[in-house]
Amino acid sequence: MMNQYQSKRQLMVETQIVARGVTDRRVINAMLKVPRHLFVDEALWPEAYEDHPLPIGEKQTISQPYIVALMTELLRLTGKEKVLEIGTGSGYQCAVLAEIADMVYTIERIPAIAKRARKIFDQLKYSNVIIHIGDGTLGWKEHSPYDGIIVTAAAPHPPKALLEQLAIGGRLVIPIGNEFSQDLIIFTREAKDSYTEENYGGCRFVKLIGEQGWRE
Repeated sequence: MMNQYQSKRQLMVETQIVARGVTDRRVINAMLKVPRHLFVDEALWPEAYEDHPLPIGEKQTISQPYIVALMTELLRLTGKEKVLEIGTGSGYQCAVLAEIADMVYTIERIPAIAKRARKIFDQLKYSNVIIHIGDGTLGWKEHSPYDGIIVTAAAPHPPKALLEQLAIGGRLVIPIGNEFSQDLIIFTREAKDSYTEENYGGCRFVKLIGEQGWRE
């Protein structure tokens, strides 16, 4: 049975990720390894490696595989980093990060979703992932600064708390826009109060709910 999913993963990586320009070997290897189907309900397993997002309950989704690969590549991880993820969701993006980064801290606001993700992390033996239930827009100051912060929900503007928790040289990858369409933006912290901004084009995410994001 695993072989079937292995070949689907291989095809996903070749046709959806490498074909669209993702070149980071670490990211490609992580996408080849992480069993995406385990992060969705069993009824959706046949669709797990298709080129689109899937529902995971509680009005949340697991992102399209290409977007997961692209956002991971944009962090430019070398393997030694401490990364903060905002919006654990299914746990799939976090697992891909855990394959590359030294340590991943992840925040989820919905307890039932966090609990399910933790179960999968334990099953797959990701000992370098720590989950916190709370408001992701405020970050997780206790473990800052972070070499990379990835936000898997859309914000109207970059949360100030997240910018402040970046290490110098650290990168924040976040969808910014209105509730219907956003652009994927990378903020790089050049100095204490200095950030550069790059736009990587259109994307579509669920809303980032919290004190420094959208209200419910």
